[in-house]
Amino acid sequence: MKILVLNGINLNMFGKRDPAQYGTTTLAEIDASLHTLGQELGVAVECFQTNFEGAMVERIHQGYAEGVDAVLINAGAWTHYSYGIRDALAILKCPIIEVHMSNIHAREAFRHLSVFAEIAKGQICGFGAESYLLALRAGVSAAKVAAQ
Repeated sequence: MKILVLNGINLNMFGKRDPAQYGTTTLAEIDASLHTLGQELGVAVECFQTNFEGAMVERIHQGYAEGVDAVLINAGAWTHYSYGIRDALAILKCPIIEVHMSNIHAREAFRHLSVFAEIAKGQICGFGAESYLLALRAGVSAAKVAAQ
């Protein structure tokens, strides 16, 4: 089983950007934790980050071609307005888990809207870096159900 983890715009700055909101854990540390948990769960985890919307869409298309079993996505600000990424995600036949370190529903009003919510299996937010590990567990579980 292969799980694709997608990280969007500005998320390469975790650990530096607004530590009060996002903590001090870096994206590299999150990726390492995901790989460790993936090994424990018996799944392959591939992590990808970009600050370029087109590159994100291309990676989603590649995930479709590879037949990934689930996708975890934290698209950052793109979550709230990128219909291009939403349309690319809609092509996927696997479960999509939306993940955010902060609770987007307790922040500025523009962050309350997710253009991905209608096509996502679920959303995990507000648990800091732990949100990713919770999302990986949810993605593996959803992929197993989908495979039945």
